[in-house]
Amino acid sequence: MLLLADKWKDYELIDMGNGEKLERWGDYVLRRPDPQVVWPMEHEWALWKNPHGHYHRSAKGGGQWEQKKKYPEQWKINYKDLKFHIRPTGFKHTGLFPEQAANWDWMIDKINGANRPIRVLNLFAYTGGATVACAYAGAEVCHVDAAKGMVNWAKDNIELSGLNDRTVRFIVDDVVKFVEREIRRGKKYDAIIMDPPSYGRGPKGEVWQIEDKLFDFVNLCTDVLTDEPLFFLINSYTTGFSSIVLENVLTTTIGKKVNGGKIYGGELGIPASRDGKILPCGIFGRWEK
Repeated sequence: MLLLADKWKDYELIDMGNGEKLERWGDYVLRRPDPQVVWPMEHEWALWKNPHGHYHRSAKGGGQWEQKKKYPEQWKINYKDLKFHIRPTGFKHTGLFPEQAANWDWMIDKINGANRPIRVLNLFAYTGGATVACAYAGAEVCHVDAAKGMVNWAKDNIELSGLNDRTVRFIVDDVVKFVEREIRRGKKYDAIIMDPPSYGRGPKGEVWQIEDKLFDFVNLCTDVLTDEPLFFLINSYTTGFSSIVLENVLTTTIGKKVNGGKIYGGELGIPASRDGKILPCGIFGRWEK
């Protein structure tokens, strides 16, 4: 299954080639590397040569932005009624993964269709795209990430979207330790979202390696689900992982603990406006009631 994030107005994937992509974020055009873009650039036309910002990788790792035309330190873009701050960071990202809009629409539909109060646990929650979407739909959300700066960014996005009146709990913690504590406290959630990194470290040096940890962690998370869960979503950007891996993990965890429901997976993609080519943007696995 391929899900396209093709309902954006403030974001546009303009073109791609030679390991790079050209994107419009609101009023500003950025040129960034993308390892999936292995085909050549057909023509380096004017906008390629003169974007607002061009991220150059360093041979020593990391990289930096070259500001070719003036742009602010941060600015706002909308996705339908959701609002987010965009900020080009030193590690190439802008604080938002626009392909996730396909998941946001699905979450909002699931929560709106539940016709009951829904509690969502968002793990490895980054700057809170899914948190904003679920809060917008009326869910109570617990947002957990090990990076304090990302959690503060997510708070800004909630405020920017006018959702300060919603119940959102922000936690800076190692996600495994947090879920273990929630189990001991008897806390339950109707929906779980996770976007585990390939590799990472928690605030106290806890090591996360997705191949070694994913199954056990998903299995652990099933212990904080309510008796009538709504959905479970796993996103992954790990090179070499197939969405079938995520389907199999869900089948052998929540599929064994919850009666019924549907398990499926696939890819997320964004079509380029210049020629319609699809940029593959990671995989997902879903269980839904």
